[in-house]
Amino acid sequence: MTYIAKPRLHHPTLTKNKVGYTRRDYEGRISTLCAGCGHDSISAAIVQACWELDIEPHRVAKLSGIGCSSKTPDYFLGASHGFNTVHGRMPSVLTGANLANRSLLYLGVSGDGDSASIGLGQFAHAMRRGVRMAYIVENNGVYGLTKGQFSATADLGSKSKKGVVNHDSPVDLVGMALQLGATYVARSFSGDKEQLVPLIKGAMAHGGAAFIDVISPCVTFNNHGGSTKSYDYVRQHNEAVSRIDFITPGQEITASYAPGAVIAVTNHDGSILRLRKLASDYDPTDRLGAMDRMQREAAHGELLTGLLYIDPLATDLHTALNTAAAPLNTLASDTLCPGSATLAKINAALR
Repeated sequence: MTYIAKPRLHHPTLTKNKVGYTRRDYEGRISTLCAGCGHDSISAAIVQACWELDIEPHRVAKLSGIGCSSKTPDYFLGASHGFNTVHGRMPSVLTGANLANRSLLYLGVSGDGDSASIGLGQFAHAMRRGVRMAYIVENNGVYGLTKGQFSATADLGSKSKKGVVNHDSPVDLVGMALQLGATYVARSFSGDKEQLVPLIKGAMAHGGAAFIDVISPCVTFNNHGGSTKSYDYVRQHNEAVSRIDFITPGQEITASYAPGAVIAVTNHDGSILRLRKLASDYDPTDRLGAMDRMQREAAHGELLTGLLYIDPLATDLHTALNTAAAPLNTLASDTLCPGSATLAKINAALR
C-alpha cells in the first residue's frame, strides 16, 4: 500500500504547548478513511486532547484491533509507540504491555465489531481487572470493512442500507463497563468536539480503567434502497466489464447543544439519533444512579452523553497485584531472578 506522507516542515509560528510540541506533532499519517467519517473527528479530538495535556508523544502507547476504527491509530500520535493486534485481542495485549511497563500512558482504540463481538470477553476482563488505560470505542453499529453488516451494537429494529431489519438486541458497552467495575465511564458523539475532547483528557489522566463509547456515524452506507444513485442500482442496470467501488464524499455530522438538552441528529442514511447531554447538576459518582438514568433515557429512545460515572479514588491492576514500580526491562537480572531460596519461600507461602 502506498502512503501519502505529510510535510515534515511546520510553520515556525505554530503555538507550542508546555513540553515544546505543536498540535501538528501529535498527528499521524493522512487518513485513508471515507471523507466525512466520524472516526477522523475522533482522531482529531485525541490529537487535541494530548496536545492540551502537554503529553510527550513517546510516553503514549496506542493499541488497536481490527476494523475501520482500529486503523485510526495510524492517523494520530505518529511519534508514539503503537501496536495493531488481531481482531478483538487489543485489551489482553494492552494488559500485558501495561504490566511490563507502567510508566507509559495506554490508549486502546477499538470499534463496536472489535469489542462487542469477537472481543467482548477481552473487553469485559480489562474492565473488571481495572487495567489503567483510556479505552475508546468508535461505535457506528456496522462492520464497515465488510460492507455494512449489523454489528452487535446495532439498535433493535434498525435497518441496513439494503432495508434489512435488525432483530437482535444491542450490546450496551457502557452498561457493561459500569457493571464490570470501570471507574471512568462516558459516552459522546464524534461530531461534538466540545464535549469529546475534555472526556478524552479525563480518561487519559484517570488512575484506573477509563472507557468512552463514541457514537460515530458511517458515511459510506447511506446509499439506501430505492435510490437510483446507489451502488446496487447502478450495478443492476449497467453492463460494466468490472465492478469498481467509488465512495462519494460525505459531510461530517456535527452537533452542538447545551447541557441537559436533547438533540435529534439525522444520519447519512436518514435515520435519527437522539442525543441527550447530561445536565450540569448530574452526580457522576453514583454508579447505580448512572445505570438507572441510562436505562430510563434508553426507554425514551435517547442516548445519554457525557461523563456518566467516575470513581475519584480509583486504583488499577498494579495496585491489586502489588507489582514492581519500575518497568520490567529496567530491572537487573538478580532482581528478576532472585534465586532458589526466594522461589522456595514463595512456594511455601502458597501451600
